[in-house]
Amino acid sequence: MGEDAGAGNLPPGFRFFPSDEELLHHFLRQKASMLPCHPDIIPTLDLLHFDPWDLHCKALKGGKYWYFFSHRTENRATPNGYWKQVGVDEFVKDVGMKKTLIFYVGDASGGMKTNWIMHEYCLLDSEASSSSRSNGRKPSRKKGQAKAEAANYRWVVCRVYESGHSIQPCSQDEGMELSCLDEIFLSFDDYDEVSLPK
Repeated sequence: MGEDAGAGNLPPGFRFFPSDEELLHHFLRQKASMLPCHPDIIPTLDLLHFDPWDLHCKALKGGKYWYFFSHRTENRATPNGYWKQVGVDEFVKDVGMKKTLIFYVGDASGGMKTNWIMHEYCLLDSEASSSSRSNGRKPSRKKGQAKAEAANYRWVVCRVYESGHSIQPCSQDEGMELSCLDEIFLSFDDYDEVSLPK
């Protein structure tokens, strides 16, 4: 989707770094209500088809994060692993919920934990209903239409990142490398054994 933050859609110098509340109010609510998003830069992906390291060409990159819309699902298996929820859901300003998930490589019986983290945001049911009403929709009495409308509120917006990387907005100096001495120092297991010359 471009190198950083939908570069073609944002003016130079701007970075895509929305807060939790902004993701829910300005992006997910619009998507769930089938209203246009301005700018329309977050793509829609099927979470089950992509491992986190495959997102760099598919999802919107903003700093160290990748963003995308997906359908809410309990099955979060991918081609090479699965996302497992950790902790409890957090409320986001009475608008939505935030889940935190960790990616495991392998199958559920013995997967290996990675440093990939995903925050998955969904609207509260009351928020989704009010979005529908504010969109001018009247409650449908037909079963099929009600089912289709309910499907629109099963959208989530996801923010994925590697925990080993800085999770602050990116800077111009992202390519900074460690010196040879820094790497040697960091390779010591026990810092007490390091003695400095006098």
